[in-house]
Amino acid sequence: MELRRIRPEEHAAAGEVCVAAYEPFLGGAEDDYRDRLRDVATRDAEAEVWVAVEGDRLLGLVTSCVPGSPWREIGRDDEGEFRMLAVDPAAQGAGAGTALARLCEERAREHGAVGMALSSLAEMTSAHRVYARLGYERDPDRDWSPMPGVDLLAFRKSF
Repeated sequence: MELRRIRPEEHAAAGEVCVAAYEPFLGGAEDDYRDRLRDVATRDAEAEVWVAVEGDRLLGLVTSCVPGSPWREIGRDDEGEFRMLAVDPAAQGAGAGTALARLCEERAREHGAVGMALSSLAEMTSAHRVYARLGYERDPDRDWSPMPGVDLLAFRKSF
């Protein structure tokens, strides 16, 4: 498995992987968040989108929210943050998500961060298990709701 920055020609395919991974958590066909998940090109321009690939197959992607990125939500000035960690449903459980999360931690350290923060839906229990294995702890003081009916749990890790 190779981890690297996404290439522009992969934006559309990565968007479809992201939507497929998040589909069980979306609120039906009219859920506007689907468009935000699909828009990898904007995330890549305003943050850093990294991918896990095996040959020509895109296994997963993550948005690393570097300092100054408008994609940061709960990360403090001395923390890194990542969002929209998504693994193709057919590749889940093979380590791509863990590898991408670790890569974001490395990127945060390179920017001088002393920890990492992230948000997750309560229903994303498989992701929570990955975070726990990586040493993340719940940070309920930072739980938040970006819109009515969407409640996000906060997690943090110190380096």
